[in-house]
Amino acid sequence: MKSRWSDKEAADYCARYGERYGEDLALRTYTSRLLGCEKNLVLHGGGNTSVKTTAKNVFGESVSAIYVKASGYDLSEIEPEGHSGLNLDELKNLRKLDSLSDEAMTREVRARLLDPDSATPSIETLVHALIPKKFIDHTHADA
Repeated sequence: MKSRWSDKEAADYCARYGERYGEDLALRTYTSRLLGCEKNLVLHGGGNTSVKTTAKNVFGESVSAIYVKASGYDLSEIEPEGHSGLNLDELKNLRKLDSLSDEAMTREVRARLLDPDSATPSIETLVHALIPKKFIDHTHADA
């Protein structure tokens, strides 16, 4: 597989989205699209991408955040809004629980959204939150 990374295109995404969404999410948008256009890596939009960064809460305070691809978005066409922002520290605290049903997990993840009107993030949000890397790529491949 050949890398499609372009420094110019990455810079264009940062210029287009960086001021409003931050450089991390701008680059996540770019790299998500790169993955999404690889038909051997991604079945019809499938897979999830995320980035860990910081965000401002309603009080203007910086909080640890993770932006996770929302359900129903196609990686090949995703815009920054297709990654829902969540409070990362609060998500990590969920691992202290002895158990969490699927329904409770969905409810708890939605409760950690930075914007309650955001699309529902991937069901795999907790996996992305707990992996100690800044950028996480998970594709649904048929290769």
